[in-house]
Amino acid sequence: MQAEAAEFQLAEQSRPLPRPLPLVSQSRSPAPVNSATSGNASLLDPLELESLVLNMDASLRVHARHQFFTWTQGLLQNLLKHELLICAARNAEPMSFHVESFSTSPLEPGPFSELFRQDTSMVPHLIKTWEDHYFQPVICETANAGPFEHSALARELNRVGASAVLAHGTCDMSGGPASFFTFACRSGTFGPREVCFVELVVPFLHQAWVRTQINRPAESAGVNPPQANPLTSREREILKWIHLGKSNIEIGTILEISPLTVKNHVQKILRKLNVQNRTQAVGKAMALRILSI
Repeated sequence: MQAEAAEFQLAEQSRPLPRPLPLVSQSRSPAPVNSATSGNASLLDPLELESLVLNMDASLRVHARHQFFTWTQGLLQNLLKHELLICAARNAEPMSFHVESFSTSPLEPGPFSELFRQDTSMVPHLIKTWEDHYFQPVICETANAGPFEHSALARELNRVGASAVLAHGTCDMSGGPASFFTFACRSGTFGPREVCFVELVVPFLHQAWVRTQINRPAESAGVNPPQANPLTSREREILKWIHLGKSNIEIGTILEISPLTVKNHVQKILRKLNVQNRTQAVGKAMALRILSI
C-alpha cells in the first residue's frame, strides 16, 4: 500500500499543470477586454439544463430569418438575456464581415450592423483577444468608452445602456473566425453561467444563422409568396409598437386609447396569427411580410 501511495504521489507531481488563461491587462492592451474562463456545466441546475436542451432543439428548426429572430429573441433570452445580438460571418477579405443584428428592445438594430462592420477599435480587439486566448468567450465592459472612446459602436452601445458585451464565435480550419456573435447587455449581467451557456449555444447559433443565409435567396425570389394580410391597420400599428418593445400601457398612451383596448387588439392579433405570445406574433408577422426589421 505504501509503495502504491508513493507511486501515485510521484505521478501526481510529474503531471503537467494546466496553463491558466491570462487576462488582457490594460498595460499590454488598449482595452479592458477579458477572456473568460471556460464554462462549467456543473454550475447549471436541472431547470437550466432543460432550458439549454430546449434551445438546442429549437435551433434545429430554424431555416429562415424570421424563425431565427423568434428563437434568439424569445426562448434564447431565457438563457442569455441581452438587449442586442450582433451576428457576423467573415467574408473572403480579412476582417470583412457580413453582419446582421437582432433585438426586441426599443432600438433599431440595423445601424449596429453597419457600426460593427466599420469599427476599427473594439471589434478587432474582441476578435484578437478571442483568438489569442484559445477561442474562449470574451467579456468586455464599454462603460464610459475609456480606451474605446474612438469606437462609434462602443459609444452607441453605451447610449442605449448595453455597456457590457459577451462575445464568442466559431473558427475555420486556418484558425481564423468563421463567425462571431456578440451579445450586448447591461453591465454586470454576464457571469460564469452565461459563459457556459454561450460556449454550448454558439455552435447551434452558427448553424441556424448559416441556414437562414442559404435559404434567403429562395425567400427573396418569391418562392414562398406572402400570404394575405389578416390584420387591420390598427392591429398592424399596434404590432409595430410591440416589436419596438412597448407595453400595453405605453401603446395606449401613444395611440390615445385605453390599455384595455390595446389588450383586446393584442388578443385578436395572436388569434389571427395563430401564435401564443407577442414575440411569436412579431416573428410570424415578419414571415407574412406584415412587419419588417
